[in-house]
Amino acid sequence: MKFVDESNIRIEAGDGGNGIVSFRRERSIPFGGPDGGDGGDGGSIYAVGDVNLNTLADFRFNRTFRAERGANGAGANRRGANGGDTEIRMPLGTRIFDVDTNETLAELTVPDVPVKLAQGGWHGLGNARYKSSTNRAPRQCSDGSEGEKRNLALELSLMGDVGLLGLPNAGKSTLLSSVSAARPKVADYPFTTLYPQPGVVSVGKFRSFVMMDIPGLIAGAADGAGLGIRFLKHLQRTRLLLHLVDVAPPDASDPADNVRAIRKELQEFSAELGAKPQWLVLNKIDQWPQDERQDRAAALVETLGWEQPWYAISAVNPDTTKALCGDAMTAVEAIVQAQREAETAASGEAETGDDEHVADQD
Repeated sequence: MKFVDESNIRIEAGDGGNGIVSFRRERSIPFGGPDGGDGGDGGSIYAVGDVNLNTLADFRFNRTFRAERGANGAGANRRGANGGDTEIRMPLGTRIFDVDTNETLAELTVPDVPVKLAQGGWHGLGNARYKSSTNRAPRQCSDGSEGEKRNLALELSLMGDVGLLGLPNAGKSTLLSSVSAARPKVADYPFTTLYPQPGVVSVGKFRSFVMMDIPGLIAGAADGAGLGIRFLKHLQRTRLLLHLVDVAPPDASDPADNVRAIRKELQEFSAELGAKPQWLVLNKIDQWPQDERQDRAAALVETLGWEQPWYAISAVNPDTTKALCGDAMTAVEAIVQAQREAETAASGEAETGDDEHVADQD
């Protein structure tokens, strides 16, 4: 299936049903009075995150979604039926924008929780609603209101724990295939990876994380060069970045310059992305003489002035990647725990503030 991470759709909630003018006419009731019923409410449209989807390909052809209209009212005070709601299932990580107002409507991060995108129209009133002591036979009713209509832009940002970045042919796909069951395309030419590829890395019983590979970056990626600008957003949800660098590039370029170039692109694309924890992974060290690997790796790290963790591996050799994966798992767990503690503290402060507000009113 073709990977699609952007799409535009139109949604139209159902209109409300109309109320009607009707009078009760029965032989045994000489003054029947008004009995026109209300219309039904129009159906609304909801977005629902689905863990079984990982692309927006379903929206390439089906671009318009409508909810049912509410039924009109009827005599004998019969209310029209409500229109059925419409649920649109989307991959987790989908951001939804209103094209006309540039408003962010939703961000789907929790599975199977409906998020309302468009409100259905409200029902119209039948003439029975207008009866009063001074208006015994009202001949007026109201129409239902129109449902909301929106033009939406969908943008998918895949959810992963650890993101891989680096120049083309740095060995990102090889590493992903070595430590997970994912089978990305691996070849000896640039831009072998054309779309994000996730893989689940298991480091023990009940301990695993999602690793995300994106197409290789080149200088100018933040301004649109290569494929990077389109897929850099998929790293925004990751908790940890692994910066892979080829220690012996075939073009004889300086690995240190390559690292600096990629870090510069990250900063230009997003300061938030550039501030994420970033570990340096020196790949393809098997191209160095075995007795020189440690010294050369340490010299490269010193040249960069790298202060965060770094590793020297050969992606084709699983024995060299075990420590990297184990430490990445521990780091992800620590980040998740810190986020949970921060959320708990924030919610506790909010509740304390509400209590103080109530106490002040008393």
